[in-house]
Amino acid sequence: MQLRLLAHARSGDKGNTANVGLIALERVYYPLLVREVSAARVARHFRGMVSGVDRFELPNIHALNFLLHDALDGGGTLSLKTDAQGKVYSTALLRMEIDVPVGLARTLTRK
Repeated sequence: MQLRLLAHARSGDKGNTANVGLIALERVYYPLLVREVSAARVARHFRGMVSGVDRFELPNIHALNFLLHDALDGGGTLSLKTDAQGKVYSTALLRMEIDVPVGLARTLTRK
């Protein structure tokens, strides 16, 4: 199931690093995000686009924060990329597929 059904995301630039916040739409989804959305899995999702990924857990706000290293070809003022500030990384992350329990999948696909 795509993350977009479980979370909201925001992204931006920090120099040559894209910063992506993934926020659970419901607090009960947060443990699932922690289990399924690892730094390694996000790195595979963005393979060829980033050199590494760090993940930080923010349980008090039911969110995960990811740093995508070397994602911006030098950063906003140096890069010739169309998205030099890394805004589309949030949408791209929300398209990542994860495994969810069957009951939750049925509920989410009915909405």
